Amino acid sequence: MEWLRLFFLHPVSFYQGAAFPFAFLFNYLSIMDSFSTRARYLFLLAGGGALAVAAMGPYAVLIFTPAVCSVALLYSLAPQQVHRWTFCFQMSWQTLCHLGLHYTEYYLHEPPSVRFCITLSSLMLLTQRVTSLSLDICEGKVEAASGGIRSRSSLSEVVCKALPYFSYLLFFPALLGGSLCSFQRFQACVQGSSALYPRHSFWALSWRGLQILGLECINVAVSRMVDAGAGLTDCQQFECIYVVWTTAGLFKLTYYSHWILDDSLLHAAGFGSELGQSPGEEGYVPDADIWTLERTHRISVFARKWNQSTARWLRRLVFQHSRVWPLLQTFAFSAWWHGLHPGQVFGFLCWAVMVEADYLIHSFANEFIRSWPMRLFYRTLTWAHTQLIIAYIMLAVEVRSLSSLWLLCNSYNSVFPMVYCILLLLLVKRKHKCK
Repeated sequence: MEWLRLFFLHPVSFYQGAAFPFAFLFNYLSIMDSFSTRARYLFLLAGGGALAVAAMGPYAVLIFTPAVCSVALLYSLAPQQVHRWTFCFQMSWQTLCHLGLHYTEYYLHEPPSVRFCITLSSLMLLTQRVTSLSLDICEGKVEAASGGIRSRSSLSEVVCKALPYFSYLLFFPALLGGSLCSFQRFQACVQGSSALYPRHSFWALSWRGLQILGLECINVAVSRMVDAGAGLTDCQQFECIYVVWTTAGLFKLTYYSHWILDDSLLHAAGFGSELGQSPGEEGYVPDADIWTLERTHRISVFARKWNQSTARWLRRLVFQHSRVWPLLQTFAFSAWWHGLHPGQVFGFLCWAVMVEADYLIHSFANEFIRSWPMRLFYRTLTWAHTQLIIAYIMLAVEVRSLSSLWLLCNSYNSVFPMVYCILLLLLVKRKHKCK
């Protein structure tokens, strides 16, 4: 049972697993008519507060403070101003916290506190919910809260009106992980009547449990392979390609397991169904689409399907509002949101260039490759190339030290993104000539 020990030794997995009984309890109580909507909001908020204190300790104040300030901004600003100010405040607060991590790692050369790392991860998810809510208010999808403080309402009335916002920002099933849930979906799931409120499916959760079991067994096997072989510091020439590919596979397996666990917790609490889907709004999107990620031969498809809810959030927040170089701006913002570590800056900017090259390469290939044997060969070749480029990017993003990043750049693995860069330059030149 080594896989079980390793999985639950991860702090986030431990606390997510500990939250399951409360998710089931919330789901059960929601069936009862006596469990009012206000009681549901309070239950989710209290659970989020308790989970934050348990997982983060004194660092939980770094989550509570921006949540309170964001709700205050929602109540004090006009709908057209809400998004700009909440975005600036939330990203400034998150950046300051990330700078604290940089100070610890790069200046003091000390390992950061595990609780502080959990706090930063939760803070990034809070930024998603805050900006998603502010965009909904700015676009008129959610009724603006401004005016609540300016009116002559008593403090208790204002707190009651603000309860859904506090509960949404801190509800425990999504505090430490999980797919981004819009405020409309959250409200619909909480306010849904007991007759229509979807129950968690035992078989669906069992299937997710089996998926986690399988992924963790593979994870243990790959870990042994990685530990038994050479590392990036002592690998030789083509051996470095195998080292990077297996190490990136280890990272992917870990992400898949955690995403499925987070998805299971949301389903257990009743937030993973279609109840909260508004007309014209896309339904619940799980973060792990393993079949597509491992099968695709296109880097652009991988970028859209990797951590799907975050990819859609970035598209809505940055890409759709950028007039110049939207792709580059989106990946640059993603590097900022992740913490601006050197490897992250390099990795995300490299990813942006690879996606741009992917569009041109496949458009060119679709024009000239007609026969099915050539298409099969082309798809196989580009699949392998895509997987190796993704492994290169993933290792660049995950490494913390500049020395490790330098070793990666000096290895044979750099050939694969360089091929796409050369093809990008040639195809851009060809495109300009055709025009």
